[in-house]
Amino acid sequence: MTAKIHRRNFLRNSLGILAAGKGASLWTVSVPGRASAQQASPQQNRDTAGARGLFPGFKSMRIETKGATIAAVVGGSGPPVLLLHGHPQTHVMWHKVAPRLAQRFSIVAADLRGYGDSSKPPEGPNHAGYSKRAMGQDMAEVMTSLGFEKFAVVGHDRGARVATRLALDYPDRITRLAVFDNLPTLMMYRNINKELATQIYHWFFLIQPAPYPETLIGNSLEVFLRRSFDRAPRGSITDEAYAEYLRCFRNPATIHAACEDYRAGASIDLEHDEADWNRKITCPLLALWAERGTVARFFGDVLERWREKAVDVRGKPLPSGHHIPEELPDQVFVEVNSFLTAA
Repeated sequence: MTAKIHRRNFLRNSLGILAAGKGASLWTVSVPGRASAQQASPQQNRDTAGARGLFPGFKSMRIETKGATIAAVVGGSGPPVLLLHGHPQTHVMWHKVAPRLAQRFSIVAADLRGYGDSSKPPEGPNHAGYSKRAMGQDMAEVMTSLGFEKFAVVGHDRGARVATRLALDYPDRITRLAVFDNLPTLMMYRNINKELATQIYHWFFLIQPAPYPETLIGNSLEVFLRRSFDRAPRGSITDEAYAEYLRCFRNPATIHAACEDYRAGASIDLEHDEADWNRKITCPLLALWAERGTVARFFGDVLERWREKAVDVRGKPLPSGHHIPEELPDQVFVEVNSFLTAA
């Protein structure tokens, strides 16, 4: 079902329904300057319903921005929090944490453009269509559409890069920023050596000109996906979540968009980072990282690294691998809840 909802009335008309535990229909919301979205196809309804079972009480939505159509699940009540996923995942990676946070916060878990059930717009010159600035603008418009002018953002992996760009581009809107197992893109590129390049080899594979990586991934899709999760403890990536990741990556357009995400990271994102390297993030920042992960291994004092980019930094390592929200959901909930409610 498609509904036209004025963004200022969204919470009253939609989240209030969620609090009552009713309805799980698919809504579409538009933002000014973009035509209203068309009704979702039956396939889109089936696809979104597959993920929705992991988010009880949440409403699935497709939200039009000026540059993309963003798929998201929305639920809870209270101060707004945007959750952003990493590669090669979707918003489903938050399914162990989001329902608990929704008891106290209004949660928006969204698929970045190019990923999941969000649209896959053209990359444009210099891969600008998949810059973290473009991805961040999508999310700023999504939150505006939902009636949230100010909000906290929590990002893992690629989502943390988008979240960091949001905090720099929209400093008056981002109230708190949490980043998981991540450091700024330019900082990582400036510290590349043989050992680090070996660890993050996929950065350099995915940026190769199309359609080379796309073809190899498409021909060995499950090998590629399972390699992404092979260090996660058995069972931490649930069968239901993995099935969603696989479903989305069976779409060749998703594979191409994911490559474009990394191509942007090696080109236009570096230009943006270089241009404002001396600017600092002003909102409180929480950094959590895997004690046996790449960030900890190669970058030493992670908090000191983030203090180069933010004025108010706290955080700590967690006893996990890279996929922290899926490996340690209870501890993630405690840490994020404490951060978001701190005075």
